[in-house]
Amino acid sequence: MKIVYIITGSGGSFYCANCYRDMLYLRAIKKVPGISASAIPLYLPPDETNIESGFDKEVFFGAISMFLREKVRFLRNMPSFMDKIFDSKPLLKIAARQAGATRTHGYEGLTLNMIEGGTAFRKDEMDRLVEHLVKGGKPDIIHLSNALIIGIAKHIKKRINVKIVCSLLNEDDWIDEMDEPYRSQAWKMIAKEAPHIDNFVTPSNYFKNLFTARTGLKSSNIHIVPLGFDPEFTMPATNELHDPAIGFFSRVNYHNGFDKLVDAFIDLKTKNALPGLTLNVCGGFTGDDKPFISSQMRKIREKGFQKCVRIFHEFHGENKLAFFRSVDVISVPVRKYDGYGLYILEANSAGIPVVQPSTGAFPEILEKTGGGIIYSPDTVEELSAALLRLLKDRKSINEFGEAGSKRVRSELSLSRMSSGLSAVYNNIS
Repeated sequence: MKIVYIITGSGGSFYCANCYRDMLYLRAIKKVPGISASAIPLYLPPDETNIESGFDKEVFFGAISMFLREKVRFLRNMPSFMDKIFDSKPLLKIAARQAGATRTHGYEGLTLNMIEGGTAFRKDEMDRLVEHLVKGGKPDIIHLSNALIIGIAKHIKKRINVKIVCSLLNEDDWIDEMDEPYRSQAWKMIAKEAPHIDNFVTPSNYFKNLFTARTGLKSSNIHIVPLGFDPEFTMPATNELHDPAIGFFSRVNYHNGFDKLVDAFIDLKTKNALPGLTLNVCGGFTGDDKPFISSQMRKIREKGFQKCVRIFHEFHGENKLAFFRSVDVISVPVRKYDGYGLYILEANSAGIPVVQPSTGAFPEILEKTGGGIIYSPDTVEELSAALLRLLKDRKSINEFGEAGSKRVRSELSLSRMSSGLSAVYNNIS
């Protein structure tokens, strides 16, 4: 069976759970005997630290040319050679670092165009993509990385007879930032284009229910495959006395609640509830996030706690390992309800417990891993109290860390995800 993933890239400037998920899908399915898999990037290059063997180096529907065609009238019919200039690798890398690559404002029309499958999918670029897809033999299944590009499905099916699977996770993060009437139109368009998809796959019951509620679609072809991976490392539990440390591991922005964790940290430091407490931060950011991060660091400086905060500027490899070794507990108190939370699995796999609000898929995921606690209501006061309870209880930290590490390896492994994905593919092939 030949499978091709069409994946929207982020450029790798921040920790992108959806990008990591796509890489894990590719890694998992390639472990199944009789399956060959490759991936094609859309918009931006993928995070180079996660590029798998078989990931195409050529980017289709480059972000710069698409934006210019949408926003600059006289460039809407620019020749294809100009696309190649605008969407060269160096320029796309620059674009990935810019604010507009990861925010909705100004992209409402283009978003609807991509969902509907209208003029965003130019004929010459679609022809080029399809030619690339069938090179070396027509694929049996094409797997789209999210429903925001669902409009491409009908264009592909017009050209080749192929089954199409579409991942679902956190599309609401993007759509819900759109003003009306764009927001409602987006969900209606996704529902209209859904018949071109043979199967959907999502990692949690929470997001399956959210998607059906927003679109009005039936759930008969929406399959739940929990995300899983083979952990990179494990930190052994230790009873050594050391200063307590809280970790934040995700894109550092408003939606992921970094300011809420900062406020909880300031509260704990002001009360001197945990002498020597530090806050360690890892996950990257975009240009849009810089003013927000500056305002949070200003709050910390005003309280005189700046020497108690450490920023890890890389979020992979040895730097990620160093970050995990530096913290006792991790919290990502998101504002936008998360449909999964791969950072929970990453923390738990390394033997680090988490403290999360009782929102989105967090209760569902922590029930599987046993690697942490949830708190309610979702307030800074409750977050601060939950962190204090756990950080004062070294025995619980070790127990949660050990449970999370074991269960991620047994219940949420890459091999289990491989089996789940292959079942979805075999169901339609």
